[in-house]
Amino acid sequence: MIPRAALSKTLRHFSSSARTCIHISHVGKTPIPIPPSVTITQSQTSLEVKGPLGSTSVPLESYMKLAYPQENVLTIAVEDAEVKKQRSMWGLTRTLINNAVVGMTEGFTVPIYLVGVGYRAALEDDPRGTTNGGNGQRLNMKLGHSHNVYVPIPAHIKADVPSPTKITLFCTDKHLLGLFAARIRKWRPPEPYKGKGVFIGDEQIRIKSVKKK
Repeated sequence: MIPRAALSKTLRHFSSSARTCIHISHVGKTPIPIPPSVTITQSQTSLEVKGPLGSTSVPLESYMKLAYPQENVLTIAVEDAEVKKQRSMWGLTRTLINNAVVGMTEGFTVPIYLVGVGYRAALEDDPRGTTNGGNGQRLNMKLGHSHNVYVPIPAHIKADVPSPTKITLFCTDKHLLGLFAARIRKWRPPEPYKGKGVFIGDEQIRIKSVKKK
């Protein structure tokens, strides 16, 4: 027979009281530094950010709470962090506002590399000018096709070709910059056998070995 003292140690104890679980967004709670050159104007549905490079707006949900605990510091909170939608929008909204602040002060730059024999790019005037939302320039690329690839540059993008195998893109909107970079990459995505293609930034792929028959 097991003594009562030993029995109490071997048995697991369960509590009927519910545990209190507080959800929080680690991204959303991070304060956003606001440079002195940036002006922020809040309305019921959006947040306007003005800086040296222009202005943009970020949509705001009704449950978003903005505060300024210190000078040039912005914090974001939600009414009820236990609500899944509010918790997910908490971190997303913080990221969008931070990107807007960086975009209006410094902007975003991404390099694109052309890897392959004969792959090259050149920046030239677009014969169509600024029609269809272009800025009057286009990329003329050789990517292993039987024809040259021409990609008009949108008005919100600035492009530079410092070398035949490198393209540098600049934009104040990180999302639009990524979309245009992906549009260029789509013409020759990196392939895993010879490692050729269009690479964005520090993108890397794993080279596959060819099995010999």
